[in-house]
Amino acid sequence: MERSHTARQSYCLRETPYRPVAILWSIHQGKPGILRVLISKGRVTARRRLEDLFPDSIPSSCNEIDLVADGIAAFLNGKDIRFSLDIARKDLCSPFQERVLRAEHGIPRGRVTTYQRIARHIGSPRAARAVSTALATNPFTIMIPCHRAIRSDGTLGGYQGGLEMKRSLLEMEGLSFTASGRVATKEYFY
Repeated sequence: MERSHTARQSYCLRETPYRPVAILWSIHQGKPGILRVLISKGRVTARRRLEDLFPDSIPSSCNEIDLVADGIAAFLNGKDIRFSLDIARKDLCSPFQERVLRAEHGIPRGRVTTYQRIARHIGSPRAARAVSTALATNPFTIMIPCHRAIRSDGTLGGYQGGLEMKRSLLEMEGLSFTASGRVATKEYFY
């Protein structure tokens, strides 16, 4: 892998228990900035998604990107990692999505909230569906733990890596499920 500080879109891959994770990044205002974190889903690997969505990106890394990539791999191996968002290109998100992502980032390990609670927390109480959409298109998945948001009825909702991965991540963080597949909690964050 080339070690570079070019402005061109680059990517870094890490193998994890959930198959490969890809980090798309570039230099922005003289520093590395993460554009997207891609996870594998179903038969489509993160590498394949990267090739389809960003065919001109090149394999490359630097110390800052390696730290995040190693942190993501450690997180997916069960470590309690909290990511800084300083390296994430949040300026590429809409103001609404950025508010949603910041709220989601604030949810601690082992806790969940609902799309509705996030909507109320950010001052948009009727925007639960928009919150769900903002998380479904979260460009920084894993760094921003969108697996910690569920539906108001306790069911999982959606997840970029699929529902099996979402459930697995929540179980890894100590949450359990009822026989009907709902998250077994009465205490929600926010």
